[in-house]
Amino acid sequence: MFQTLKNAWSVPDIRKKILIVLALIFVFRIGSFIPVPGMNVEALNEFIQNSGAAGFAGMFNIISGGAFSNFAIFAMSITPYINASIILQLLTIAIPTLERMSKEGEEGRKKIAQYTRYLTIVLALVQAIGLSISFRSFLYNNDFITHLTVVVTLAAGTAFIMWLSEQMNEYGIGNGTSLIIFAGIVSGLPAGIQTLITATGVGQSVYGILWMILAVVGMLALVAAVVWVTQAERRIPVQYAKRVVGRKMYGGQSTHIPMKVASAGVIPIILAMSLMMFPAMIIGVFNQNPTGALYVISKISSPVGASGWYTVVHGIIYSLLIVGFTFFYTAITFNTVEIANNLKKNGGFIPGIRAGKPTAEYLNKISNKLNVFGSIFLAVVALIPILLQTLTSTSIYFGGTAILIVVGVAIETTKQLESQLVMRHYKGFLD
Repeated sequence: MFQTLKNAWSVPDIRKKILIVLALIFVFRIGSFIPVPGMNVEALNEFIQNSGAAGFAGMFNIISGGAFSNFAIFAMSITPYINASIILQLLTIAIPTLERMSKEGEEGRKKIAQYTRYLTIVLALVQAIGLSISFRSFLYNNDFITHLTVVVTLAAGTAFIMWLSEQMNEYGIGNGTSLIIFAGIVSGLPAGIQTLITATGVGQSVYGILWMILAVVGMLALVAAVVWVTQAERRIPVQYAKRVVGRKMYGGQSTHIPMKVASAGVIPIILAMSLMMFPAMIIGVFNQNPTGALYVISKISSPVGASGWYTVVHGIIYSLLIVGFTFFYTAITFNTVEIANNLKKNGGFIPGIRAGKPTAEYLNKISNKLNVFGSIFLAVVALIPILLQTLTSTSIYFGGTAILIVVGVAIETTKQLESQLVMRHYKGFLD
């Protein structure tokens, strides 16, 4: 991998793209430290660190690179854009007009991208209003002008980050959205290491170093497992029949359909996390000190700072949502009926399986088996921070989800670098 980076840096146009990405990430990091006007950042940061609100803010704070705890102009980071992209992707399957638009080539994709931007602004405004009302006790002046300033600033910050990600896509290398999330997570690594040192008690007892070594070994094992599952795939063999068109013969080739074990990636975790945190956010908007049933719902939605059965129920519901969203998202993105029809039209077939409906049923069966393993793995990865918090009584957010995102982005970006180098006759580290 390091040789790939070295080779890429030696190519002028690729080096220019890398420098553009680094410059845009630098701009993103600067915005993570510019506070929103009208907010008592010190009091808010102390509240987030010392109360159950940390559960609500934990993943947002990681993705934003600490901007949320600083309540900076980039506090909401790229999250509204991610949610808008997912919603548009789901609507493309459900709404025929959007489905036809997605098949119209570059013009159709541009229209869908424009709709995604509009929806991002709407979601950013809604989320900004919710945050402004939820943290109204930390405003210097709890009036309309101050709330309006906070909402407009946060929404503008999200719009600017969306623009940064699009510039990365156009002029840089890699996926802009993924790289911004990657930068935010990696920037929090020093603080995560410090938290881990405090949790393991290094320097306070003889066993502290042993616990630290055990934690590092466990982290490396988790990274290896994430890499293995991310790269793992089931290859379904496909044979194309020979056919004569005019004077030429086509077909006769053998290929395969790659089916990823974790084809949904981190999307099910993001969807489950958003759904789990939604009740806590709504309750926080209307009632900062809930009691009775509202208190129970808020604790189950965001159990950091709580204990006992709140955490257990949260973990069970969270896991079930991840499993359900994995099957749901895979079903709408991996259309087995469409794949079977395309194979049939082009004279392709899976050996031993009849073309048409039997092929779709066979692919659906294989997909379900892969989803069982993939969804359970995602659920275990997502529960690691909660488990660590329960065992150590320390809020350690740099857990499985963050590693899953970092590893996925690193692999994706490295592959794109290698594809650029292949065109220039360089060998990648996979050779």
